[in-house]
Amino acid sequence: MGWKGVRRTAAPAALAAAVALVLAAPPSAGAEPGAGTATAAVAAAARQDASPTPPPPRLPRDFRGKGKYIVRDLDITVPFTWESRNGDSQMTAGGPQYPIWFTNLIHHGTLYTLTYKWPGLNEHPCSRIPGFSLEDLNQGFENARFVGRETLRRTPQRHVNHWRVGVVLPQLPPGNHPRLPLALGDIYVDENNRGTFWQVLHFGVQNLYDPEMDEWLVMDTFEHRPGTVTLPARCEPPR
Repeated sequence: MGWKGVRRTAAPAALAAAVALVLAAPPSAGAEPGAGTATAAVAAAARQDASPTPPPPRLPRDFRGKGKYIVRDLDITVPFTWESRNGDSQMTAGGPQYPIWFTNLIHHGTLYTLTYKWPGLNEHPCSRIPGFSLEDLNQGFENARFVGRETLRRTPQRHVNHWRVGVVLPQLPPGNHPRLPLALGDIYVDENNRGTFWQVLHFGVQNLYDPEMDEWLVMDTFEHRPGTVTLPARCEPPR
């Protein structure tokens, strides 16, 4: 899938596991607390401090949702769907009539990425990373860092838990060491259901085709019922 993370480049499986994020650069993209008096803000902060850390995001086996895929620096916003059936998942952004069009799939334990259209792109292979499943993705989410409880200012407003996932190499202890942030993502899930994903920002080498290397996915709907997953013909293994 976001994956959100490892689409469009044949990244190592370890990278994919943490950043497959699975994702208008939104006026609602910034997660901002609701307006109120200083006293109310202090009280809200106190409630948040007193609340236990929620469980990390976990993508369900069956769901379907629609929204928008936003590439801010290219001023491109296209329709976006994200669906899953029995643990196989598929993201599709754009289409033949749009300036970008790609699909990412987790299908039978393999991560597929296929970009049909992208500005400046002349090659369109289907990349495969075997040995990657929904379970691997959720295992990567287990190491997410909780940022806080926030409100996405949309219609309707979404009350969410904000999480951050990252892959930094090499993995070294604290101190003055050279480090490269390969892939990072901010994930916003419903505060009452960690399996309902409302928004994802992902950036890093997994966004290699984008000059600024950052892209958004924003969901308008997210239903917990099976979707449709279709492996493109050019991604099918030889028979």
